[in-house]
Amino acid sequence: MSNSTDAEENRRRRITPKQMAHMVIKTPRFEEVVAWYKTLFQADTVFENERVIFLTFDDEHHRIAIAHAPDIDSYDPKRGGIDHVAYSYGSLDDLIYTYERLKSANIIPHWCINHGPTTSFYYRDPDGVRVELQVDNVAAVDPRGFFQTDVFAKNSVGVDFDPDVLAAKFHAGVAEADLMKQGSAPVA
Repeated sequence: MSNSTDAEENRRRRITPKQMAHMVIKTPRFEEVVAWYKTLFQADTVFENERVIFLTFDDEHHRIAIAHAPDIDSYDPKRGGIDHVAYSYGSLDDLIYTYERLKSANIIPHWCINHGPTTSFYYRDPDGVRVELQVDNVAAVDPRGFFQTDVFAKNSVGVDFDPDVLAAKFHAGVAEADLMKQGSAPVA
């Protein structure tokens, strides 16, 4: 009796993954895409051959696999599918220093926006796939509670910002909580 009760309870209880493990990218621009993701994440190669590469940037065996698919069309942002994949950084300084490192490698975000719960830099890989690098704005707002505010009801996307203004204010010593507020680094 207890086995069937336990089985029924397990079917009803919420069981969730402990983390997102990895993503796999297919591309006709194999070398260019591999170089871009290696630079973006300062990733290490776990395995590589002429058809696929496995990359990681932490203790996971791989976070990104890139498959060489020379006969496919490139990503088309006008078609349905995943819009972007987001990666969270542990602090605003990590995000800003990453922005500056990538900028020096000519990897420039195409969109910078403070969504309220996050400060986000959006990049496009060589195929046009969008990658969001973000930090949670917990120093400025309650991330989950923000969705219940009038500010969010009036503007559910967020406020654009100038990444160089944000970085300059950061290096000038402006408090992190102030930098994480919408409108802290206005676009000129």
